[in-house]
Amino acid sequence: MNKTVILVVEDDRPIRSLIVTALKTHDYKYLAAENGSSAILEASSHNPDIVLLDLGLPDMEGVEVIKKVRTWSNMPIIVISARSEDTDKIEALDAGADDYITKPFSVEELLARIRVTQRRLAITQAGEKVETSVFENGELEIDYTAGCTYLKGEELHLTPIEYKLLCLLSRNVGKVLTHTYITQQIWGRCSENDVASLRVFMATLRKKLEPEKNGVHYIQTHIGIGYRMLRIEKNEQETNI
Repeated sequence: MNKTVILVVEDDRPIRSLIVTALKTHDYKYLAAENGSSAILEASSHNPDIVLLDLGLPDMEGVEVIKKVRTWSNMPIIVISARSEDTDKIEALDAGADDYITKPFSVEELLARIRVTQRRLAITQAGEKVETSVFENGELEIDYTAGCTYLKGEELHLTPIEYKLLCLLSRNVGKVLTHTYITQQIWGRCSENDVASLRVFMATLRKKLEPEKNGVHYIQTHIGIGYRMLRIEKNEQETNI
């Protein structure tokens, strides 16, 4: 059986049953909670590997659950919500959520997001045991110690800001980073001008990382929200994501 333990926080019984059935079918261990108070109790008592969280809970907002969990844990939290407005997504991600899926969703998409989170979690846990100075993703390689970046074995010539952006994304591979979070990390502030500058720098960075229109896409844009670096498997290097 899969050793990953997933906490499902959902007050809608049919949706909760759908998610639980999908997890059982794929041999995941799971816990279930119908409201925010139970979710916090389950999270603190059992320390699950991943939390699947609805925002519209009967006793409190899901964002409050995220904030409370973040006071003591960095466990990955994937929001699953019918709220599709950018403001809702940004609020959840800024509060500490790692990903956001909008209802209605397909089981295949949910399982794919869980797998991405598992891979990122495994990399993080491995990094805690063995500190590495080299990041590899598909044909992209970043030597943090030397401050050099390579694509297909050839060095990329990046500006200081482009390199900082790339390092920030790579250290959070698979996670959506909001405009606010990125600009605060890069410039120490967030204003309309900073977000506009971010778009410009991200565009030039992507041209260097993705010179071929039909090649591998390393960076995914979440319009109105932010950016995510995708984890590229070895057998996906020739696939247009």
